[in-house]
Amino acid sequence: MQNSQDHQNPSDPKADGWEREIIEKLAMAAINEQTKARRWGIFFKCLMFVYLLVVFGMAFYPKIKKDMGVDSQLHTAVIDIVGPIAEDKPANATDIIKSLREAVKDDTTKGIILHANSPGGSPVQSAYVYEEIRKIKKEHPTLPIFTVVSDICASGCYYIASASDKIFVNPASLIGSIGVLMDGFGFVDVMQKLGVERRLLTAGAHKAMLDPFSPPKQDETDYMKGLLNEVHQQFIKAVKDGRGDRLKESPDTFSGLVWTGEAGVKLGVADAFANEDQVAKDIIGAEKLVDYTRQEALIDKLAGKLGASFGQAFTSVVHQPAFR
Repeated sequence: MQNSQDHQNPSDPKADGWEREIIEKLAMAAINEQTKARRWGIFFKCLMFVYLLVVFGMAFYPKIKKDMGVDSQLHTAVIDIVGPIAEDKPANATDIIKSLREAVKDDTTKGIILHANSPGGSPVQSAYVYEEIRKIKKEHPTLPIFTVVSDICASGCYYIASASDKIFVNPASLIGSIGVLMDGFGFVDVMQKLGVERRLLTAGAHKAMLDPFSPPKQDETDYMKGLLNEVHQQFIKAVKDGRGDRLKESPDTFSGLVWTGEAGVKLGVADAFANEDQVAKDIIGAEKLVDYTRQEALIDKLAGKLGASFGQAFTSVVHQPAFR
């Protein structure tokens, strides 16, 4: 008797046609997925390659100008003096001087603005920049160099600003502090209370001068006061040479006091009220601002400037004088 369910002939092409079609579709889908994955892989590899190129470009080639603009257009160069002034800080003499020279070298620079926002710092670094500005003014007498103060321009920052043609402030700016300081700590009493004995050997009577773990010596204290006074006189001379008759001297002028911008204008410490845009447009006559501030290379930031950090630590131990 014949089975009610008919058995198809295996040799019949219709019997396995649908199976072959499904297998082909699955195979094609797998191939398409692999192709898409490969394309996305290539895309992300290219994207990563471009990203690495940009990163290494930023690392090894610090940016000089933030606004490239049109080469033939006259512009006002802006150079930042922001933060503490020190050799291992962004506001260091080497970078500021290079920025100044780049701005001067550009024939389309009609004037220079020093954007000042610093509490001061190293007398040496400040003096380097001061002398460079004086040199530029001598070699390029028609190129104006102005300082525009935002929040603060004190001590070493004011040392630099006094070399510029004019100083512009906001009425609420802080300016001045024409003085020098040297600070430190004394731990003698603390050591005595803790029962700690200081054992110090030196070759040279004053080699351990102002050692924080030893009692101060009057002759060494007097000597350091004389040294500070000498640096202070250098500071005073620089300000007088830079400001000239505009400075209205009083007993407080060189005492280290700081004034508001409003009081500074009255005392001749500053000249007038204006911001960078106003100075560029109304005084220099070149409204376009181009930033010439040299940026620290990323590779240097990643390296951490180990040598500079060690130098800073050493100078802090020996109480390096500072304009602050």
